[in-house]
Amino acid sequence: MIVFRVSLSQLCAVGDLDHAVLSGGESCGAYASFLLEQRARRLVALQLDVLADRDPEPLHQLRVCCRQIRSTVEQFQAALELPEQVSAQRLARIGSDLGLARDLDVMRDQLQQRWLPLLPEREQAPLRKVLKQLKRERKLAFAITTDTLKGRRYLKLLARLQAWLREPSITPMGAEPIADWMPELQQVVLAGLFTLPGWWVERPHEEEGAQALHQLRRRIKRARYGLVNLSALAPELDEPWLHQLKQMQTTLGELQDLRVLMHALERLLEERPDAALPSLCSLILEARDQAWSSWLAASAELRTAPGRHRLLSLALNR
Repeated sequence: MIVFRVSLSQLCAVGDLDHAVLSGGESCGAYASFLLEQRARRLVALQLDVLADRDPEPLHQLRVCCRQIRSTVEQFQAALELPEQVSAQRLARIGSDLGLARDLDVMRDQLQQRWLPLLPEREQAPLRKVLKQLKRERKLAFAITTDTLKGRRYLKLLARLQAWLREPSITPMGAEPIADWMPELQQVVLAGLFTLPGWWVERPHEEEGAQALHQLRRRIKRARYGLVNLSALAPELDEPWLHQLKQMQTTLGELQDLRVLMHALERLLEERPDAALPSLCSLILEARDQAWSSWLAASAELRTAPGRHRLLSLALNR
């Protein structure tokens, strides 16, 4: 494979992605390099706040940033000659390690802020015991987060990415205008989305259905990140779809969070959740039904052939 080595200033002369991509005449390599540069800077900026652990939000944003970088690497891999250490697989492993503490943050926040104030006094005491145990587990999980961010694998990946950004290597495709490759770059992130079994789930609360919906949520998230990567070229076309995909991802995320919460209660309580916390279980079941109804409404268009075809033909309308 022929590889071109150029400086980032040669790839694109402006530092703001929103302005860098207005013309659509930039190369695939320039476009992808700016995406990676912005997100690498964000990753570095968040690290100290994550390690300080004063607020759970920086950890959430760091995970989002890792997913965005992974999405860009996957989508533009044919245009970029990246170091071996900067791979989607390595980024996925780092994201998984960071996810342990984040998942516990979400669960604790849901229990403490959303559910605890709604419970009768007799149910608050056992729930507070659960919260104490989750706090202990979160402390252990954050030790993994710290080890990850200070560890050789993460630091080596970040160093290799930063070194590559100083002198990006691009393929022949990377040297061509991104406008010429929009259909293909969109296809990368939408391929296989609509054939996943989650679209046909009828029993969302059974294990098989829940797993299929979880897989679909992850795939919708990947599609949304990929379309975000391209949205600066034609925001008026992308924004409605990005909003719809975000809604779908959120409703499926609510279903998954409630499922994980019920499993945690089953694990941590000394008796069945519906016996120890009947009011809480009732509220969770009600929220679960509401989330399922929201999913059916949000996904209705894309569960039809015309809806699917409109999204798949988006690149042709740019």
